[in-house]
Amino acid sequence: MSDLLPPSLDSGVFVVQASALIDAPSDKVWDILLDFDSYPQWNPFVRSQTLVDSSNRPLEDQSPKVGATILMKVNVPPTMDETSHYQSPRECVTHIDHIDHRVAWRYVSLPSWLLNATRWQWLTEENGKTKYDSLEVFKGPAAYFVKWLYGRGLVQGVDEMAKGLKARAEMPKV
Repeated sequence: MSDLLPPSLDSGVFVVQASALIDAPSDKVWDILLDFDSYPQWNPFVRSQTLVDSSNRPLEDQSPKVGATILMKVNVPPTMDETSHYQSPRECVTHIDHIDHRVAWRYVSLPSWLLNATRWQWLTEENGKTKYDSLEVFKGPAAYFVKWLYGRGLVQGVDEMAKGLKARAEMPKV
């Protein structure tokens, strides 16, 4: 399987996916998706994403690029409440395509033989609207533990993120 394509749905222990049909241009949706600084304003699942160096210090340039490390604050279950307890996974950007609006990052907090999970997000045109898709297939021995402990919350989180992205992109400009 190519690293430039999402994995097949049946290749892992469990799958987390969501879609949203958004009444906004794909460039606008793409800009929101890659504007990590705006996540606290609209995203109840991923409360923040910060590009960091190997010591978890924020990089000056927060533009996502292949090879960059992301430190996330993730709410499971999702909520806009700032007092929630966060999970803080480290991810590595593995793919970014500004033309076809595709981005992927891989979980790197544990060795990939133990937990292998790459989250793909992409945009396509559908009936004059933008379709947002997100897919993550969890593989490896630790995927069973993640499914048992966080599975329901991850499914809910990715769905809530899709809804939040839709609401943010469809907001009228003020």
